[in-house]
Amino acid sequence: MSTATLDRSLVERLVREAIRGQTTNGYHTDNGKAAAPNKLVVNVSARHCHVTQEDLERLFGKGRTLTPFKALYQDGFFAAEEAVTVIGPRHRMLTNVRILGPCRDHSQVELAFTDAVMLGLDIPVRKSGDHRDSPGAYLMGPAGMIRLERGMIRHERHVHMGPADTAYYGVKDGDRLNLRIASDCSAVLEDLLCRVSPAAKLEVHLDTDEGNAVNLPRATKLELFK
Repeated sequence: MSTATLDRSLVERLVREAIRGQTTNGYHTDNGKAAAPNKLVVNVSARHCHVTQEDLERLFGKGRTLTPFKALYQDGFFAAEEAVTVIGPRHRMLTNVRILGPCRDHSQVELAFTDAVMLGLDIPVRKSGDHRDSPGAYLMGPAGMIRLERGMIRHERHVHMGPADTAYYGVKDGDRLNLRIASDCSAVLEDLLCRVSPAAKLEVHLDTDEGNAVNLPRATKLELFK
């Protein structure tokens, strides 16, 4: 009767892999490199606006509150049923621009560059809430119209991160990371702003121009790196 023998190199490889799997805090890959604690999600953030409670009531009527339509990936945030018409120079308009909730302490509109061109506006790339040197526009709702003196921006590409994510990538709030996207239109998008909060999920926000440029729906690999 023949006796089967185990290949020594195979045994050693299996032992090394078992040891590596016990020394990476529960996160490991086939090559032994520690894996990210959370799955990377990349979403396109289409044009939208944020409003104060006061502006909401001026647009939709006294006592109006936002009606959640769809929950967003980040907990506590939602797309509302309410939408407005944005009116730029020479009466160019974007209709059905959805409001995101909850209400904020400032009103602003976030557009892609192609949206701004259509409206006839030259908008800066800014972090949310930074309205310096930004143009304004009119917002029209079913109950009234308001004029924003400023607040029309292209929200710069960014990544939401929690504490475990910042530890893994070695960054802090306000730092920058790069995003590699493999698709049939592969590209590297540089200088994503890191936005850190205790309850944040790991998520990159691109605008529609960026999502279309890399054909995000066809992406086969996503990677954040310094």
